[in-house]
Amino acid sequence: MSYIILAINPGSTSTKIALYEDEKEIFTNTINHPVELIDKFENVEDQLNMRRELVMSNLREKGFDIKDLSCVVARGGMLPPVKSGAYIINDLMIDRVENRPVMEHASNLAAPIAYGIAKEAGVTSYIYDSVMTDEFTDIARISGMPDIPRTSSSHVLNTRAMAIKAAKKLGKRYDELNIIVAHLGGGISINLHSGGQIIDLVSDDEGPFSPERAGRVPCRELINLCYSGKYDKKTMQRKLRGNGGLKAYLNTLDARDVEKMIAEGNQEAKTIYEAMAYQIAKGIGELATVVEGKVDLIILTGGIAHSKMLTSWIEKRVAFIAHVEIMPGENEMEALAFGALRVLRGEETAREYTE
Repeated sequence: MSYIILAINPGSTSTKIALYEDEKEIFTNTINHPVELIDKFENVEDQLNMRRELVMSNLREKGFDIKDLSCVVARGGMLPPVKSGAYIINDLMIDRVENRPVMEHASNLAAPIAYGIAKEAGVTSYIYDSVMTDEFTDIARISGMPDIPRTSSSHVLNTRAMAIKAAKKLGKRYDELNIIVAHLGGGISINLHSGGQIIDLVSDDEGPFSPERAGRVPCRELINLCYSGKYDKKTMQRKLRGNGGLKAYLNTLDARDVEKMIAEGNQEAKTIYEAMAYQIAKGIGELATVVEGKVDLIILTGGIAHSKMLTSWIEKRVAFIAHVEIMPGENEMEALAFGALRVLRGEETAREYTE
């Protein structure tokens, strides 16, 4: 028996949809929402009907009847902390993301869109590997400041999908391996999968800098800068997220631009780019200590994992810990669809959302 799965992933100015038959992609499409259209809405929640209708019209244009669906799966929104894997979308979850979200975010639209389409199709809808996944051990939450506990925030969807895929390739179960996965994108996060859970991680504000984020910076100097009178809060936030990293040093967010600078003999660009690789390797080594060095595999994924220059620098520093597997790309739509497929096949059990 084959399964037809619709995956939905809203972003700030686009909504990605993909249709899969089992592991085979039927089509994928990015529905772009012009800024002038988005600006007409006072808040994200008001965009729901507009985005849902665009998804439905897109499916109609493809000649697809939603009655043929086996399920609908969506990106997880800003919920209170949840476990990894699948959750059945229910009325309580819809109430939370529509009326009481942890924060306003485009991902909050995913579950309501999926829920509405699934109801019309007469099938079940799920979220999978929410960004709010939290499986930290108690000791991992201690930061050194009681006011600021460490929280779980990383690129869960893609990193967990790549870990599951790599385990299968090795002929192993995901939950019997210790795997460190570094997601290399506009933001960089590194997480440790052990016993089938993400038990610790290096988030994008406590580890390597990235194309647009500053990562871990010296705290005392950061405090001095905040109180220097030179910058307001918003500017400081942008220095950390949006205007940090490669952008701050080299005025570009594109790793390909940096590699072109290096090829043209720009020594500063080489130093900065290699420093990013150096910090990523440090983060991987940091997490290896959590499982006492018993790491079965290291995975480099995300868009910048296409860079052979960067991944070779990282691999050179961490290969002594474990074999390094390069699995480039974001892979989010595939991750959603394959997660739902495992549920439909009975390989995983979906949780019921409760508070």
